[in-house]
Amino acid sequence: MSVSSEFILDVRGIAIAFGGLKAVQDFSLRIPRHGLYGLIGPNGAGKTTCFNLLTGVYQPDSGEVTLDGERLNGRKPHQIAAAGLSRTFQNIRLFGELSVLDNVKLGCHLRGRHAIAGTLLRTAYYTGQERAIESRSMELLEMFGLAARAGEQSKNLPYGDQRRLEIARALATEPKVLLLDEPAAGMNPQEKLELRALIRKVRDQFGLAILLIEHDMGVVMNLCEHITVLNFGQTIATGSPEKVQNDPKVVEAYLGTE
Repeated sequence: MSVSSEFILDVRGIAIAFGGLKAVQDFSLRIPRHGLYGLIGPNGAGKTTCFNLLTGVYQPDSGEVTLDGERLNGRKPHQIAAAGLSRTFQNIRLFGELSVLDNVKLGCHLRGRHAIAGTLLRTAYYTGQERAIESRSMELLEMFGLAARAGEQSKNLPYGDQRRLEIARALATEPKVLLLDEPAAGMNPQEKLELRALIRKVRDQFGLAILLIEHDMGVVMNLCEHITVLNFGQTIATGSPEKVQNDPKVVEAYLGTE
């Protein structure tokens, strides 16, 4: 099996420095199709910077990012999302004044094919596509338990529901790989249990790969098949949850040494 067909996301040696600070150094990661991987590390380790490099917010100083055999270097965030790499954010970035439904419809519109004339004239093709987008959006909201709140402003949702809505919106773009930046942040223990089940369901039902950043070790160790650990922008461990949590370098990074 070729690398391009075995690994949906192939990251090779990416790095970036801000001034004299090397924020990420020689970061490599290969995620197989339908893989559920984790990226962990202490605060300031470079995890979100890696996400920003993968999604085009930053351009790497060196290295290469390939999605399903397609090179992403040099592309803008919306082009990378269109290629099939979508994300959520550590700080929720919903359109608070828009309805729950409209937030998801915005994600669906990434795959829409509206011509200006059709939009202005409300052609049959345009209205048919809009109906399909609304139907698809409601299906996603139903899956995430948010259909009953479709008409509410998203800023009025409880925190856990806002997290779920952000994942639903990312799924609306029909990604091949979904990046989740601290999806369990701010959730209570019951919500975290439900989130773990939901992430597995998303992976299985949509047939995509998932990479998540998470500080809650209970979520990571019980959910991810493979974990990469960063510290000061460098990879210090990689492997199964069991291997990683017993690695002396990982223990030192989190707990320090006497």
